[in-house]
Amino acid sequence: MSTKFLTLKTCDGKEFVLDEAIAVRSQTIKNMVEDDCVSNVIPLPNVDSKTMTKVIEYWKKHSEEDVSKDMLLEFEKAFVKVHHSILHALILAANFLNDKEILDMMCQEVVDRIK
Repeated sequence: MSTKFLTLKTCDGKEFVLDEAIAVRSQTIKNMVEDDCVSNVIPLPNVDSKTMTKVIEYWKKHSEEDVSKDMLLEFEKAFVKVHHSILHALILAANFLNDKEILDMMCQEVVDRIK
């Protein structure tokens, strides 16, 4: 079976070519693929390239087959340790992309910082 790739274009014009199996971690993208609404390029008008780079980093790490739960936990601890402006951008991106895992994790980080 051949691998299908999708091109995601951020609001600042950067294009990311990504394995469909990784990109469909986003429920928004998954719905577009399932509804056959995917053209050559999928626009992401609410996500900038810096934020998308972080989202893709998360998706790829969580798509690895040989990564242990402990390794994922360490990755996630480091992933959320970002400046509040990046945290905010990741929450907005996760909401737009309908990625509940990232959204919940980043919102929990906001709660933890407020405590």
